[in-house]
Amino acid sequence: MDEVDGKVIDGSLLGDANGVDPAPGRVKDSGKWQKPRFSRKALMKCCLVKWIIASTKPQDKDSSDSDLELSTVRHQPEGLDQLQAQTKFTRKELQSLYRGFKNECPSGLVDEETFKSIYSQFFPQGDATTYAHFLFNAFDIDRNGSIRFEDFVIGLSVLLRGSVTEKLNWAFNLYDINKDGYITKEEMLAIMKSIYDMMGRYTYPSVRDEAPSEHVDKFFQKMDKNRDGVVTIEEFIETCQKS
Repeated sequence: MDEVDGKVIDGSLLGDANGVDPAPGRVKDSGKWQKPRFSRKALMKCCLVKWIIASTKPQDKDSSDSDLELSTVRHQPEGLDQLQAQTKFTRKELQSLYRGFKNECPSGLVDEETFKSIYSQFFPQGDATTYAHFLFNAFDIDRNGSIRFEDFVIGLSVLLRGSVTEKLNWAFNLYDINKDGYITKEEMLAIMKSIYDMMGRYTYPSVRDEAPSEHVDKFFQKMDKNRDGVVTIEEFIETCQKS
């Protein structure tokens, strides 16, 4: 079981059903398109996990601080009991996560530009702007242009401790850029290109310019079982679980 209170953090960003991550900094150039996922090392550099790491310093707080110190922030998150019921984190873990979140975002909210700025600095070899945009939208549950602590912790709970199906549902939401309930080839290609852009041109083995399109063509053909030009959540989950 993954832990956040100063202990081990799982690195699978999108939830690999097989529990295996590729080597850090590499993008596979094979006939079989892989679900994009980051190694533990890469995820540890992610701004979201940066909040967790910042929160792991021991702090002596009495029980009066246990309700997330709501008076100090502009956005007041839901109570711990409700978040504990919605996630797979313990009360202590939620307190630790919130301390880290508040340290980075005193207002209790993070907007897209801030998210991009923090995220991009950890991928200097490439351009992470577009992928950070897609990732931000996946965490911004209510589509209001900012990530609340609730959005962050609910998404993180799925990514770190959710079932395979829950993780695949989250990944589908990431690929479904316009949130219409379907993934088109164009949406899948946009995500793939953003990942290649983020990893940069100095990955090993080197990646050909046409590689993202080739991988998407092959994988989309496998996913779109009824050949209607879109991938449903059912097709997505079924194909990913068989891969």
